[in-house]
Amino acid sequence: MTDTKKFSTAKIVTTAAAVVAAGAVGAAAASAAAPAAAAKSTVKADASDRNLTQSTHLTIAAATKAAQASLDAAAKEGQKISVAVVDRNGNTLVTLRGDGAGPQSYESAEKKAFTAVSWNAPTSALMGRLSQTPNLKDIPGTLFLPGGAPVQAKGAPVAAVGVAGAPSGDLDEKFAQAGVAALNG
Repeated sequence: MTDTKKFSTAKIVTTAAAVVAAGAVGAAAASAAAPAAAAKSTVKADASDRNLTQSTHLTIAAATKAAQASLDAAAKEGQKISVAVVDRNGNTLVTLRGDGAGPQSYESAEKKAFTAVSWNAPTSALMGRLSQTPNLKDIPGTLFLPGGAPVQAKGAPVAAVGVAGAPSGDLDEKFAQAGVAALNG
């Protein structure tokens, strides 16, 4: 007959707790040593200057000034418009929907601004390109109607103002240009 030792539940629990505690201490010691070892083998994360580019962006204050100038110019002529100002990457910085502006004008203003900054040209000038390349109008987010005006710094696009809602594209573009002009003064 084999001699079997009987363990009490308390001894088993105490032994298990000691094993877990020893494991935790060992894991903590290994974790403490890991950063030192990793630091020796870490590759420097800074990119050299030749791999970087810088760009100029319009401030929110300037974008708001341009948008308000467009809205004010339209109001002086009794027009109800929406205006959008986008940054160099086409991201919307500011949108203002004038009192009584049509529901379509908000999105149209954003698309006109996006189109103007994308091609660094007024959208009225870009309309002529559609006769040569009609599929340009299929590019998502664009709208080839007058009312978008680029904002430039040293000849490069940094933003654009888009206006929609006036009864003609010529008026939309006139009000967009008023926003651009506000940034030059």
